[in-house]
Amino acid sequence: MRSTVVIGILGNQLDRGGGDRWKRWRPTIDLGRHEDFLVDRLELLHSAADGALASQVAADFAQVSPETKVILHPITWRDPWDFEEVYGSLHNFARSYTFDTDRSDYLVHITTGTHVAQICLFLLSESRHFPARLLQATPPRRDRSQPGTLVPIDLDLSRYDKLATRFREEQSTSYEVLKSGIATKNKGFNEMIEQIERVALRSTEAILLMGPTGAGKSQLARRIYELRKSRQLVQGNFVAVNCATLKGTSAMSALFGHVKGAYTGATRDRPGLMRAAHKGMLFLDEIGELGLDEQAMLLRAVEDGVFHPVGADSVAKSDFQLLAGTNRNLSERVAKGEFREDLYARINLWTFTLPGLADRREDIAPNLEYELAKWTKKSGHDVRFNREARRAFLEFATSSDAKWQGNFRDLNAAMIRMATMAPGGRINSDVVSEELARLREAWSTGTGSASRGDDVLRELLGAEAANDLDRFERVQLADVVRACRDCKTLSDAGRLLFAESRKKKAKPNDADRLRKYLARFGLDWDKVC
Repeated sequence: MRSTVVIGILGNQLDRGGGDRWKRWRPTIDLGRHEDFLVDRLELLHSAADGALASQVAADFAQVSPETKVILHPITWRDPWDFEEVYGSLHNFARSYTFDTDRSDYLVHITTGTHVAQICLFLLSESRHFPARLLQATPPRRDRSQPGTLVPIDLDLSRYDKLATRFREEQSTSYEVLKSGIATKNKGFNEMIEQIERVALRSTEAILLMGPTGAGKSQLARRIYELRKSRQLVQGNFVAVNCATLKGTSAMSALFGHVKGAYTGATRDRPGLMRAAHKGMLFLDEIGELGLDEQAMLLRAVEDGVFHPVGADSVAKSDFQLLAGTNRNLSERVAKGEFREDLYARINLWTFTLPGLADRREDIAPNLEYELAKWTKKSGHDVRFNREARRAFLEFATSSDAKWQGNFRDLNAAMIRMATMAPGGRINSDVVSEELARLREAWSTGTGSASRGDDVLRELLGAEAANDLDRFERVQLADVVRACRDCKTLSDAGRLLFAESRKKKAKPNDADRLRKYLARFGLDWDKVC
């Protein structure tokens, strides 16, 4: 037969004796007064100062339950209300005690002791340092000389239907936050969101979001922050920056700040993004575009929470959680020496790869409704599809003819155009037909807002420099970049781009021509590819 072992703390007030002690309800003594509950062994913890009381309680327990073996354990703590001291003492006891769960059932009595001690017993039981159920004793309603009530508490919350239902509802709400309320159907994406939910609520380590441009990395990063904020797990702000826009000396200053006089034009102190994210979350999109010097500073900031502002003699501090995004293969960039291996190892603990829209075609329909609702909220005009128009758009959007090169940015742009052109707030078949023709042309020529050209240029040059280009230059440079990325070498790309004009040259030097063209924009082969 299995034995029953109760571990409890002496109550120096509730368990106190006296001439009328048998007329009083004493929680520890009450454990031995129930005919249907036999305690084989009572492990009674007490402070050294309460040794006499503990001995009296042990003697009294022998009178009500002579079958029970009472073992006293003096515990040393100076202040029973000091959480660190009490937890440490109880933790030491749990580690040194020999539990035989094959032969005994253990219960932890949490009726006595200070509130701090009761909390510590709960935590140690919940963490299975005490492999036990909790036991709560309550006094009788009238005659305090009679036994009270014993209530065992199982910490396996899945056994409590109402609690389990409540937790499932709470988890479902978390998923909705991460998915912006969109009823996504893609199995792989939904499984990834479930993993992200657990990580976001349990870990403060860096999270790396990978995936193609337009897959929704920035939006997901903000929703991770919103989820943590809703649970009071973060107090600071969400600070986001596209690292592709941080070029040259301004990168260090933007990220880490500078002191007045650090360089020409530094007329006042600048705190930088790191300090702006203190107690919050910092999202570094396109982290693969950071220079090696910035990567070294970032690594120290992530690991130690300190960094040097530009021109400063002393370090600054910031306690933030890092979110990083990239559409690059960072392991390949590590192999090329373009990304620090130690930083990659540090941010690669929790890595999630977002699929492109073309790989989530079953999610286009719910995202369509989401985009329409977003347009309505922004514009103040309610726009809806005609039934036939919606069917025609989804038929094309979910087919292999739809390339979705820009992923959700393409879908967003398409919805904005259709909602804008919808007569009387109704997207009809004519509006859809015009949009489908526009998308087909853009994807076939690689130009227009549906292509990734503008995104690629912002990534390479920074938003300000890209916007300063004439449309002619943007289209031309974007096509050159695409050609480079489709070729293995600079010479191959040159031959492809100058295929006609090179025939008229006796000694064509395609690689040199391409190198000079890229240099006009501050680019080179390695940076482009």
